[in-house]
Order: sequence, then C-alpha cells, then structure tokens
Amino acid sequence: MVSPSAKRRAVKTSQEEGWGNGAQACRALGLARSSYYRVGQVSVESRRIHKEVLELSDKHPRYGYRRITALLRREGFEVNAKRVARIRREEGLKVSKKQRRMKRVGLSTSERRRATRPREVWSWDFVEDQTENGSNFRILTLLDEHTRQCLATHAAWSVRAVDVITVLEAAIARYGAPEHIRSDNGPEFIAYAIQDWMEKAAIKTIYITPGSPWENGHIESFHDKLRDECLNRELFGTLAEARVILESWRVEYNDLRPHSSLGYLSPSEYMRKQQSDGGCAPPNPAPLAAAGVRGEVGATAPWRQENQTIKQTAELQF
Repeated sequence: MVSPSAKRRAVKTSQEEGWGNGAQACRALGLARSSYYRVGQVSVESRRIHKEVLELSDKHPRYGYRRITALLRREGFEVNAKRVARIRREEGLKVSKKQRRMKRVGLSTSERRRATRPREVWSWDFVEDQTENGSNFRILTLLDEHTRQCLATHAAWSVRAVDVITVLEAAIARYGAPEHIRSDNGPEFIAYAIQDWMEKAAIKTIYITPGSPWENGHIESFHDKLRDECLNRELFGTLAEARVILESWRVEYNDLRPHSSLGYLSPSEYMRKQQSDGGCAPPNPAPLAAAGVRGEVGATAPWRQENQTIKQTAELQF
C-alpha cells in the first residue's frame, strides 16, 4: 500500500471499523492529514469527458471502450483509450461476451477469395427472429466484404428466390454490380432461377463447403453484431415495425458505427476515403426499388423524419 489513494481508503476503513480516529490512522500509515482531508479537484474538461463516456455507453451498451474512444475522437475530444477504459471500469461498465472455441479439423488445400476492392465480393445470408406474439420471420442481409457496408436488410415472413433476385437488383442499381457473391448452399441461393439470373448478369458465385459457416466469416460476423446490437435489444410488435427498426440500425451501422477492421472508421467514411484516394468509382445514385435497400442518410440528417419515411414505405410493403 504505497499510493496516497490506497492510504486514504485504508484510513477511511479504519475509522469505519472503529480502529482509531483519522489522526491516528494517518500517523500509522505515514499519510499527511492534509492529504487525507483535501478534496480532489476535477477540471471542467475531465467532467465533460466523463459525462460523454457515460452518455455514449448508455446509448450504445454493446460498444466496448475502443469504439467509445473512436466516437469521442470523432466529436473532437483528445482522449486516450486507457482513460476511457478507466472511466468505464470505475462506473462498472463492461461488455462481456463468452466466445465459443472452434476446433480446426484440417488444413485447407485451397485459398479463399479475399476482397481487395469494393464490389469484388459480396456475401449474403439469412438470420431469423420473431415478433412478440411468436411469429417467426426471416431477414435477408447483403454485405460488401471489402467496405463492410450493409447493402440490404430485407425482412419478410418467407423469402423466395424471386425475392432474393429483387433485393439483389435493387442493390446493384444503387451500388453497382459485384464480381462475385459468396453464400451457403441454402435453397434460395442454389435455385435455378438465381443461377440463371447470375449467369446473365455475369456475376460469379462462390458457394462455401456445406456445414462450414466459417468460410463465410464476414456475413457471420455481421449477423453477430446485428443480433447483439439490434435483435436482442428490440421487441418487434409487427413485421412493419421490424422493417423500420432494421433499416434505422442499418443506416446507423453504415454511417456512424466505428468498425475496428477499418481503423475505427464507419463503412461510409471508409468508402469515401477510398473514392478520394482514387480506389474506386462512386456508386450509382439511381433510385432504388422498394426491396429492402434504401438511400443512405448522413450523420446530421433528422432521424425522426427518415424513420417516418421508412415506416410509411414498410407499411406499404406489408
């Protein structure tokens, strides 16, 4: 016990337990009484940072201290990640998550295609959830593996091959056509209608090995975030409400959420940086079909107005 703060705690404990008064405890521990009784001074800047950390942690309860630090720096605060971690630890804020260990059964003999530029590899898959009355619905998600942009979240009671094609057509109208699409071997993705459409659109398919979801790691990781930050926190009354909330979260994910693999930039910020560096052409601003893909909004756009527009569109779809 060498630090003044530890000695102050020991003096306080000794007084509470009745082992002696403050002067006796300070003398025994070698702590000046002025150091014990003096109230610490906290600067205005420190109080602002402390308040912002608590507000952001309350708004994003599933964000760790690194993402909270990225959001603070985006707002103009010069703050160290260790300081944010200390504040959250003092307030008892911690994101704990038990990870499953996967057993590797063998060495792969072929190299997976890895996206090195936008629109090189997209991936898609389904995730399921239910409304508060127990009715199950499915969500088709579409992701750009390079920019990590979520291109679509289409929720419906059932999704057929023709619905998958409609969502893909809308995404291509907005972002341009991909070179490859990675998926599992679900019946919606291996249907003849989709394979024929892909062949006409000159889009190559990458099917993962059956029973090997880790080969489609980008979309599985995205589903983990979607489940943790949205689906597990929301109670959906109707399918239309689920569509509104999913679209709102998708916009936040693309425009505001810091992504660790992108240097804590949001996918939209990373995409703009790629365009400014000459890495890719700007996306096609063509209007979208009403199939789960809608126009992005900036970070300063009024959320209520955007959500109202999305809700009206979702109700029409429903």
